[in-house]
Amino acid sequence: MNVNTKLKYNTPVFKKDEPDDNYKFQPLPNPTGPYPFHLNVETIIPGMDTKKMIFHMVGDTGSLRNPGFTRLVANAMAKQYQGDKTHQPQFLYHLGDVVYNHGEVSEYDRQFFIPYQQYPGPIFAIAGNHDTDVNPEARIPYKSLAPFVKVFCAASIRPVDFSLVKGRQTMLQPNIYWTMETPLATIIGLHTNVPKYGIVTPEQRNWFTEELIRANKQKHEKMLIVCLHHSPYSADINHGSSLEMIAFLEAAFLETGVRPAIVFSGHVHNFQRFLKTYPDGNTTTYIVAGAGGYDELHAVAKLNDPHFTNENSLFSNVALVNYCDNKHGFLKIAIEKTNEGIQLTGDYFSIAHESVLEAEVDAVLVEQFTVNFPSKHLPAI
Repeated sequence: MNVNTKLKYNTPVFKKDEPDDNYKFQPLPNPTGPYPFHLNVETIIPGMDTKKMIFHMVGDTGSLRNPGFTRLVANAMAKQYQGDKTHQPQFLYHLGDVVYNHGEVSEYDRQFFIPYQQYPGPIFAIAGNHDTDVNPEARIPYKSLAPFVKVFCAASIRPVDFSLVKGRQTMLQPNIYWTMETPLATIIGLHTNVPKYGIVTPEQRNWFTEELIRANKQKHEKMLIVCLHHSPYSADINHGSSLEMIAFLEAAFLETGVRPAIVFSGHVHNFQRFLKTYPDGNTTTYIVAGAGGYDELHAVAKLNDPHFTNENSLFSNVALVNYCDNKHGFLKIAIEKTNEGIQLTGDYFSIAHESVLEAEVDAVLVEQFTVNFPSKHLPAI
């Protein structure tokens, strides 16, 4: 899984000559909870350990055409949850695109509730572009994100009224963009809408800067994590990097003087780990983890592909450290308090594509990385 600089890019890329599809933007539903849209994880999982927490993270699990890989990934995470009790994840954080292609209520059972009926833990989520999109040919008209809100942003915990699968109940997220408070980390979840490279509303941008400032007041007690669906940096052949998301994040970081330890995203159907070095010597890790089940994976671009370029000053200090672009997979994240601060360890597990889709398979560890907060270090490539 090491980066091969002779054949493929070892930096982010932009895809050339992409059309503007911002007309696909969808208005957001009303919040279901009070401003500033915080959810304490202990509301859902009482008695969280104050020294160590473990959780799964994955994106783009839905699959309209072939749900086999969705089941494999879900089953592998469920097996980890039920296995080693000393390293048991406590929940799953979904990076968006739960349901393809238009977030329809009729697809939730097939693409989400059935594949994940064996996953024992709570599932939190941010919405992806496909969750947000609306099918113009739907038999029964619906508003953007209406099914997602019913599942993840309910006012109370109760059975999902439109699901035939029993067991999984609604989640209490207070808004489409929201912050999860945990004993060891503040996890800010953004919503980046439908267009290919994302859009963030001015209202959400103001909220985000306030959240960065608020989180910074606890920087010695909690790691700061940012999650969004559209990947700011990517070297893949389907999307490439999002200039919109890079500009949005960097402007907010510059305005507040606050940067997270790590940024997680989906949207791109592979795994990539980037390290961005800032002028002060500090780094932020950027992770793409969107290979959660959609049958089409996205390869990293080859150097001789004329459709891509890395000739941009925005990439001069960003390195693609590692990637896995030919297998589905998921993350297992551990955050632990140490004598030096707080350390995050990320394990990326993949599913062998040679497996029979209906069989139970073991996930294979293919990448492990650590992030310390606060810290000052240079990339080890």
